[in-house]
Amino acid sequence: MNERINYLKTYILDKRHHSQRRTPSSIGLDKLNTIYAQQGLSPVERATACFAALMNAELPVILPGEKIVFTRTLTQVPDIYTPEEWNEIKNKYYIHEKGTVCNISPNYAYTIQHGLEARKQEIRKRQENPSLNEKERVFLNSMYQCIISIQKLIEKYEQYALLNNETEIAHTLHTIKTEGAQNFRQALQLLRILHFSIWEAGNYHNTLGRFDQYMYPFYQRDLENGTLTKEEAFDLLEEFFLVCNKDSDLYPGMQQGDNGQSLVLGGRDPEGKYLFNDLSRMCLQASYELKLIDPKINIRVDPKTPDEIFSLGSRLTKIGLGFPQYSNDDIIIPGLIRKGYSKEDAYNYVVAACWEFIIPNRAMDIPNIDAVSLIGCVDRCLEKLNTCSDYSSFYTLVEQEIQKEVNAICEKHRNLYIIPSPMMSLLMDGTIERAKDISEGSYYNNYGIHGTGIATATDTLAALKKYYFEEQSLDYTTLLTAIRSNFKGYEELQKKLREEAPKMGQDNDYADLIAKDLLDSFDRSLADKRNERGGVYRAGTGTAMYYIFHSNQLRATPDGRNDGEIIPANYSPSLFLKQKGPISVIKSFTKQHLDRVVNGGPLTLEFDQSVFSNDETIEKLGMLVKTYIVLGGHQLQLNTVSRETLLHARKHPEQHKNLIVRVWGWSGYFVELDECYQNHVINRIEFGL
Repeated sequence: MNERINYLKTYILDKRHHSQRRTPSSIGLDKLNTIYAQQGLSPVERATACFAALMNAELPVILPGEKIVFTRTLTQVPDIYTPEEWNEIKNKYYIHEKGTVCNISPNYAYTIQHGLEARKQEIRKRQENPSLNEKERVFLNSMYQCIISIQKLIEKYEQYALLNNETEIAHTLHTIKTEGAQNFRQALQLLRILHFSIWEAGNYHNTLGRFDQYMYPFYQRDLENGTLTKEEAFDLLEEFFLVCNKDSDLYPGMQQGDNGQSLVLGGRDPEGKYLFNDLSRMCLQASYELKLIDPKINIRVDPKTPDEIFSLGSRLTKIGLGFPQYSNDDIIIPGLIRKGYSKEDAYNYVVAACWEFIIPNRAMDIPNIDAVSLIGCVDRCLEKLNTCSDYSSFYTLVEQEIQKEVNAICEKHRNLYIIPSPMMSLLMDGTIERAKDISEGSYYNNYGIHGTGIATATDTLAALKKYYFEEQSLDYTTLLTAIRSNFKGYEELQKKLREEAPKMGQDNDYADLIAKDLLDSFDRSLADKRNERGGVYRAGTGTAMYYIFHSNQLRATPDGRNDGEIIPANYSPSLFLKQKGPISVIKSFTKQHLDRVVNGGPLTLEFDQSVFSNDETIEKLGMLVKTYIVLGGHQLQLNTVSRETLLHARKHPEQHKNLIVRVWGWSGYFVELDECYQNHVINRIEFGL
């Protein structure tokens, strides 16, 4: 990291650029929704007008030493509907999260290559078709106006740069205002502008997709023609990574850090070529040097991936970033094809905000539309335990309960409404040809359902199978009374259930094959489901924030867990697993049919920082990751933690402002998390190597 980058990093972490920020209300933009209602504007016209107003109100800011510019000066995106209008919409429709387009992967590459003016001409040509109806014409014009709004802000920045003698910045902006990028710096700058613009349009969890693939041609061309050296290119790359952290506190999410700025490196193409390149390596090195939470790195791997790449990734794990996250092409790609994605699209998959597998450019999938509590389904069957003659009959009840919950969830998603986004539509394939906003759908319109409490449900079923049905050492009345009383007065039973009962994560087929059955049942429960957009449902092993929600709704469970005790996040073992080491966990968590749960959700393992005493441990960790991939694991994330440091940070947050932890599918600053998430991070199991 050179002096310029180090200065910019300090400037941004010290939040000195925040002095430029203003609220919409301070400049009279807080009543736009009322104005739009009075004018009778359609939803897409409102979205366009709001975007234009915000872009017009943005002030050009160039931080000291910057080469890649654009900084948010407006702290919020105003609502385009009045509260009364929004309430009426909510009464008529199902609303997902904030009701806006989110968590998809745009096609930045096409516009970076062809330029904004060429995109305008594409729209104009489409508008010449006489068969277009009025709604289609309004939509196409809205996309056109979004480009004009972007160009006007670029022009404002260009003039500001000239006034401040920043001629290189001005030249870069002048070129990309109309043309496609001609070099690596221009490509990074235009990417920053497009990414900035979709956030300004009110969309969120905007990923960066296969960054190393679509940016590599610009990097390679510059090196070949002598425009840039590798050192200069790396300098620009580090600055782009820094830029991702300038405004991220303004991006909505469950917590600060949950902003979806993920990018994907590597992966195979349909011909079998592994696509990890020099730029991929530079991305890992940039993250290693900067030590920031954004962008979050995901690496696509498979059993034939060179060992070097696992080692490079493990260097990031060592310093505690909570990434990279690994995804196994050999499991994910066949699983996506099984769900109806074309081979070409499946091979091009990326990772959404956290871990969900999505298709860039062509999919309006909602990969986190809801979650099934697998342990909740088991718990609701416990009252009928005494009606079952054997384990098989009890499991049938559980399977029926999963189906019942899935049916209710799928029914709830009827009549979906998403606020239009002509700006995001501009960056998605097919919207100009269809003359249809991306909020109304795309080539793929699939929904993803998380499955929470997998290990808790497995451990519960294993305990019931062993002690209630087989050994008959636990009777119905004792079990139900113990659970209802939160094990008060039944401490010996609780200890037995916690410490002696079979557990998923100990490489014990007795429990592990129950997990296989659970995930297969979950997948089957969605097999014939279609949403109103014609999409399918995808089962997953992730939890997102639902592991907190579902825990709060759950009484004590027959695995020995107390009422109120948090269930594991994602695809992870019980928090009180009597562990035998990471290899046993890996073996347990790869026996399932993971190609059937391709909504994603990583096995998460925690390592104490003390294990990373030398480079040999980095190599060992790399081999551990590869073992998981070779055994057929689908997704893996590794975290480095120090419980003592976390406890100290809780008491003295001012001394640990930049302490990074992995939460569920994203990394954030520990001291900025709510207490419930801090508690879960502190109490996770730590493994050794």
